[in-house]
Amino acid sequence: MTKSQAFSDKNYLLSRVGSISQIAGPRRYILADGAAAGVEAVDIRTGSGLEFTVLPGRGMDIAWASYKGLPLSFISQTGVTAPEYYNYEGLQWLRGFFGGLLTTCGLLNVGPPCEEEHPIMGLRKHSQHGRITHTKAENVCVTDDWADGSYVMSVSGRLREASLFGENLTLTRTVTAKLGENRFIFKDTVENHAPASSPFMLLYHINLGYPLLDEGSEIVCSSDVTPRDEAAAKYADEYTKMDGPTSGRPEEVFFHDVRADAEGISCVKLINRKLGIGAYLKYPKAELGCLTEWKNLGWGEYTLGLEPGNCYPVSQAQLRREGKLEFLQPGEKKVFNVEFGVLDEGEF
Repeated sequence: MTKSQAFSDKNYLLSRVGSISQIAGPRRYILADGAAAGVEAVDIRTGSGLEFTVLPGRGMDIAWASYKGLPLSFISQTGVTAPEYYNYEGLQWLRGFFGGLLTTCGLLNVGPPCEEEHPIMGLRKHSQHGRITHTKAENVCVTDDWADGSYVMSVSGRLREASLFGENLTLTRTVTAKLGENRFIFKDTVENHAPASSPFMLLYHINLGYPLLDEGSEIVCSSDVTPRDEAAAKYADEYTKMDGPTSGRPEEVFFHDVRADAEGISCVKLINRKLGIGAYLKYPKAELGCLTEWKNLGWGEYTLGLEPGNCYPVSQAQLRREGKLEFLQPGEKKVFNVEFGVLDEGEF
């Protein structure tokens, strides 16, 4: 019997272990040190070698991730910080950007800081990439049990971005993984509970790091690509290729229009052939029509962002001026599904 067959055979497993936690499962706890103190966390082990940490205490985002002991995600100089360190002024948002496998950006702004004239509240400032990542989840639920022949682990919670006389948006997220699999799926439902329409911007800041990201790693993606600015245009022919870290190297940002397959699914991969490992994102293009590549290969800031969204990160103000800003109507819901997985050599 193969490992995958064993992991789907309940009786076989239960005859050999007293608890499935011997092999896989979630572990819920509170971080206790430094700027991360008080942040609720849930570790999930799938039993295949894939492990990751969901943070209900910090935007339902995902911090550390690894596969068979090999780190997958980038962690910035700040490390995980609690929501109380959030600062909306200018680029101070970066003081709380821990990176991680996932930082959620939005729900009112994605991209540079900007200002908005609100009919009741007057001039409002929006921080870079918004405030939702600095929100604590409510109605958090962690489950693990057998369902339809699979052992399923999930973490769910609801985030709220709301203000008296202003917006009332919720994002309800469920992260699901199965025993023995090299992947997980997160599903988000965003709803406008206010009596008025609301601007809506959403971007999933997926941050891949060393050693998955290294010199020779390569992006595999079928897309039409536009450099964001002159700095990126200089390297337009090399957007798929990863160099080693270079001191003082500026970030390069590329906007992708990813082609979908026959089923409407877009896919982007980062492959490290030297290590024989890769990672991928899959999502319906109808839900997330924009992909941003954040190629940040500076010394000590070495990361690749692959960032699907309902927009590119250019600020609410710019999209409003261009007539491209999306709105959620009162009572309207939108659902987003993203799959993250790991590829072994031979699966590229």
